[in-house]
Amino acid sequence: MKSTGPILLVDDDKVDAMAVKRAIKELNIPNPLKVANNGEQALEYLRDSKNPKPCLILLDINMPRMNGIEFLKVAKQDDSLRPIPIIMLTTSREYEDKYRSFDLGVAGYMIKPASHVEFIELVRAIDSYWTASESIAEA
Repeated sequence: MKSTGPILLVDDDKVDAMAVKRAIKELNIPNPLKVANNGEQALEYLRDSKNPKPCLILLDINMPRMNGIEFLKVAKQDDSLRPIPIIMLTTSREYEDKYRSFDLGVAGYMIKPASHVEFIELVRAIDSYWTASESIAEA
């Protein structure tokens, strides 16, 4: 990642969170990873002025309390959060989930792969894209 800010992973699945952590470590991505178990926890983290703003949010859809779509609605209506790029990282292949995500301003929609090797390659692609991409969040 170009930015030194943290990556915020919003996902209640501990196995998937470990896969992301492992991929970040294996790829030597220097950004710290912060994890929230649902949208409410993510908003608490993001609204706490003591926490650094993430350079990227990886967001699952299916979570308890506040799911990814609900979180996305709130985040994209908040002027301080809107510039942070959000990528849906989910198992949902449902057209409605994809449509709603893009309609609400998600930067990308990616399906969680089943194998470790594919997960590494997906995280590598995300890192490569956001390293090359310009962001208004850094302004």
